[in-house]
Amino acid sequence: MKKLEFLILGKNESILEILLRLVNADEDWNAIGFTEEETAKDYFKHNLLDIVLLSSGIDLESEIEIQEFFREQQPDIEIIEHYGGGSGLLKCEIIEALEHRRKRKLSKNQD
Repeated sequence: MKKLEFLILGKNESILEILLRLVNADEDWNAIGFTEEETAKDYFKHNLLDIVLLSSGIDLESEIEIQEFFREQQPDIEIIEHYGGGSGLLKCEIIEALEHRRKRKLSKNQD
């Protein structure tokens, strides 16, 4: 089974490091992190990803713009907005996003 690929974007470097550690602790997940939107966009354009995780420090206008960018580039991408709540909440948000993705794929296959 191929690893799920994550892009994590957040302005707070210490929180970003924690999120990277938590996601990469799962042997089936691989995450890369960015603090700058343009660098994240450039990486995103050249890599097929499964989940984008948005973290703290991104202003609302930038968040809306970057979500639109990600969805235009890869329409099936799952985007999670995670702004705290601990590792248990993070894992639940990821599992929920993966379930949403699975259901969407099933629905497409039935059409």
